[in-house]
Amino acid sequence: MKQDDSTFNRLDYTYKLLIVISLLITACVLARDIVVPILISAIVSVVLLPAVKRLERKLSRTLSISLVLIIAFLLFVMAGWLIVNQMSSLVRDLPGLESKYNALVDRISNTLQDTFGMSAKEQNQLFKNGLTTLSGYATDLLSATTNVISLLIQVPIYIFLFLIYRDRFRAFAIRLLPDADEAVWKKDVENVIQGYTSGLLLVTIIVAILNSVGLLILGIEHAIFFGIISGVLTIIPYVGIFIGATLPVLMALLTKDSLWYPVGVIIIFSFVQFLEGNFITPRITGSKVSINALAAIIALLIGGKILGIAGMILAIPALGLIKIILSHTRHLKSFVILIEDTPIENSKSEASENNHE
Repeated sequence: MKQDDSTFNRLDYTYKLLIVISLLITACVLARDIVVPILISAIVSVVLLPAVKRLERKLSRTLSISLVLIIAFLLFVMAGWLIVNQMSSLVRDLPGLESKYNALVDRISNTLQDTFGMSAKEQNQLFKNGLTTLSGYATDLLSATTNVISLLIQVPIYIFLFLIYRDRFRAFAIRLLPDADEAVWKKDVENVIQGYTSGLLLVTIIVAILNSVGLLILGIEHAIFFGIISGVLTIIPYVGIFIGATLPVLMALLTKDSLWYPVGVIIIFSFVQFLEGNFITPRITGSKVSINALAAIIALLIGGKILGIAGMILAIPALGLIKIILSHTRHLKSFVILIEDTPIENSKSEASENNHE
């Protein structure tokens, strides 16, 4: 009888949780412009929390938070200035690249016609389809760019309020997870967000340097700009670095006479991707989140569907937090096995311990 009651309670809890998740997803879709700044601010707040706590030993909470926000904003402005400075030099060269681009298009058109027998009409239709797809991505990118100004206004305000009222959020979490050890889940949450975010920043810098050096060795114009962009795009797991390789490959096609240069760009980016996926990221951020590839890909797809590019960026840390919540929820601990990347033997032993409880 006790076993039946336990099963019923677990199903009842799961059913209620699914309803809550459905409502949250609906709210995210309908209020995307509101949700994205709040989620970004919450993650950045946890990252800045250690610096705020150090300053609070000598200064008031308000003054400590203000100083940390000012320093973080100045660092952000410096990084933005570096990217804009590199981008301006690329823009100056665009008029000279136009004729080379037209010549490249003519060359590709002749190749398609001679090799595959594709008529000019079929090529135009193919080009229109590709342009339609590209315009969709460009619209999303332009929308994301125009939202930067809004984010620059909203995010600092949200961060300030999150840090000011952090004691209330801690009390809420204690009520939400009454059976969990507060010190344990607080440490887990901080490890996931702070470790993953700081680690991701370090991975971005390393990838940007490696790609920049590789492009400089090949003699690709604006190598540093392309290296920085590819590094920044690594915040979108799995697909970001491939998107970042598109521009330098196109630049190599436009400015170099040999096809070995774009092939060299592809080889360099593939090699850096191999290093990033197998050595750099696992050593720096892998142990912080510990999420298997299948769960990560599904999270990326769902995050992208719900919140677009921002959802893909936030998907991995969000899944890490969900894993922590599930691990401290008595009825749902078993779902952690489907998310984590630890050996299955450890998961089995943890599951058996939970069943004995």
